[in-house]
Formats: sequence, structure tokens, C-alpha cells
Amino acid sequence: MDMLAIEEIRRLKYRYLRGVDQKRWEQLESTLTEDAVADYGTHTMGEPLVLTGRAAILEFMRQNLDGDGIITFHFAGQPEIDVDGDTATGIWAFEDTVIVKEQRLIIKGAAYYEEEYVRVPDDGWRIKHIAYKRLYETMESMDDTPSLKFLAGV
Repeated sequence: MDMLAIEEIRRLKYRYLRGVDQKRWEQLESTLTEDAVADYGTHTMGEPLVLTGRAAILEFMRQNLDGDGIITFHFAGQPEIDVDGDTATGIWAFEDTVIVKEQRLIIKGAAYYEEEYVRVPDDGWRIKHIAYKRLYETMESMDDTPSLKFLAGV
């Protein structure tokens, strides 16, 4: 078992999630292969979302998550990572929260990421394919919970 590669992939995943949540698009870009595919199984957008290529993934993130109007937080753990030379696969449990300030919505969900990774010479591990199908996804209006108060972030 290649424990160094497993740790490098864990750190790669954490950088990916932090890049999304902190809107650090250059950091996010550095976690993906140029031909990466993202298959986000969210129902919030009306149907599952498939983005082909790093440029398309970054463009979607910038268009839909940039600015102060949306706050996201992703938490992933329990990784099962299998390494085979310069390729690997991983499964991660995750939960996320999305706060859409202007529409006063809170979206929460959970799923299992299923991913493929490749080791890029001189650059380390990158995500080649990232996908999930929701176990659950909820949407709630902040107006429906009059006692709800945000003490930070919103």
C-alpha cells in the first residue's frame, strides 16, 4: 500500500474543497487535470450537472459561486483510496451547506464522491474525474425559520 500517495491524494482533496469554499480559483485549478470531468449529482440546478474539462469546471464555479452572495462549506472524510502506480481511485463521504444570501436559501446535502486521480510528472496528483449522486438534498427558506440568526459569515 502506497501510504505516501494516499496522503498526497487526501491533501489534494482537501485543497479542492478549500479552493471551492474559499473561492480560490487558482488553487482549485491546480487540483484538476486539463481534461477533468465533473459529474455533480445535485438537484438544485434542476438536473445533474456534467462539466467536461478543467476550463468548464472553473467557469461554472466562477459564474455560480463567486462573490459574497453565496457561501459554501464542504466537509469530506472517510476516504477509501486505492493506488495503482500513477493512477488511483477514491470514495469520500461528504456533506455540504450552500447559503444563497439574496434568495435567503439554505441548501444542505450529502453524498459519496467517487473519483479518479492521476499522478502528473513534476506536479503530483490531480483529479481526473469527480462524481457524486446525492443521498439527500434539502432546500429551506430562511424566512421559514424566523428565529434563525447567523452570527458570522452572512
